[in-house]
Amino acid sequence: MKITRKEIEEAAVRIGDVTDKTPLQYSQRLSQQYEAKIYLKREDLQQVRSFKIRGALNKMVSLSDEEKSKGVVTASAGNHAQGVAFSCNKLKVNGVVYMPVVAPNQKVERVKYFGNGHVTVKLEGDSYDEAVVAAKKYSHETGAVYIPAFEDEKVIAGQGTVGLEILEKLDSPDYIFCQIGGGGLISGVAIAVKELKRSVKIFGVEPSGAASMAVSLENKKVTPLHEVDTFCDGVAVKTVGETTLKICQKYLEKVIVVPEGQVATTMIDLFQNEGIVTEPSGALTVSALEDVKNEIKGKVVVCIISGGNNDLLRYPEIMEKSLIFQGRKHYFLVEFAQKPGQLKKFVNHVLGQKDDIVLFEYVKRTNREKGPVLVGVEFSKKEDYPPMVKKMSDFGFKFKELNPDELSYNFLV
Repeated sequence: MKITRKEIEEAAVRIGDVTDKTPLQYSQRLSQQYEAKIYLKREDLQQVRSFKIRGALNKMVSLSDEEKSKGVVTASAGNHAQGVAFSCNKLKVNGVVYMPVVAPNQKVERVKYFGNGHVTVKLEGDSYDEAVVAAKKYSHETGAVYIPAFEDEKVIAGQGTVGLEILEKLDSPDYIFCQIGGGGLISGVAIAVKELKRSVKIFGVEPSGAASMAVSLENKKVTPLHEVDTFCDGVAVKTVGETTLKICQKYLEKVIVVPEGQVATTMIDLFQNEGIVTEPSGALTVSALEDVKNEIKGKVVVCIISGGNNDLLRYPEIMEKSLIFQGRKHYFLVEFAQKPGQLKKFVNHVLGQKDDIVLFEYVKRTNREKGPVLVGVEFSKKEDYPPMVKKMSDFGFKFKELNPDELSYNFLV
């Protein structure tokens, strides 16, 4: 499968009347913070709030009338599904969309909205990859045309129009940061940019819980992950494409892997400072700047904000991940003597003046002198954590800190 800049230019003409040319916004705050010129490519401002409409529409308008009459089917964690649903409504083609059961409800509802009666949503599997299996089975049984999320020439060409638009605004940026799920977006952007401007460095960004491209690049072959963290649901892909891997091998300078807590912190910063609502995958590129801050000083940098489909109900989870990542929230099992005054002793002598108990669970047991208490503490700054831990020992409290990576943590907290 060979994709060229010319095909991407043809895709831009094909979808130009429907998709938006999204803004390339200069960020004063980020530019000052990193001593560089930072621009944000705002794909969250597309009609479906993500870049995915580009590839989905380019693929579907390229189908023959016979193929359209058979209907289409796809699998997606949310954004590609919305692009396909929008295209189904636009082209009056019937479609079926398989989404994992963990897909945010906001994305499920938006798929139904954009489909406007032309799309049926089926929830199947615990991950994007399991939804793909169900969608391909449906395609085989019914003859419906399968619309891939990334491993397809027309889809990659459609996504690549993002790269064309970046170069229309900035003649020659030094760096372009692009998130990676299956690799469709970064493949299209890399071809569109590198075939014209070889000097531009393309950095891919993945979350640590779904770094499928980083692993495949390291192994020099497509390497499925055993499991993925679905926090960054838009890029939670176990297996990248054969084609996208080859393109990334050819054009990418590096892949940066960032922890989910760092992504959550970036989401909050973008909302509080710029008023930009991103989904986790949308914030990946800005989150990665911290990891290469010395390298990008004095350079022109573009960060693609790939999507803004975030469910408000997720914000408590986002805040929690951010605070834990910053070292400002910790959970403990603390052994309390079962006698009056123990809580008062803990509050008066262990907690600092600005430390806040956010969780306290205790059930008094009969015939026991001591009992465990689940305590969650939020600190105003991470430096307040060591003094509190020391005071727990000094005042005779036995304790165990809960590790977020352990099964007991998810059960208790």
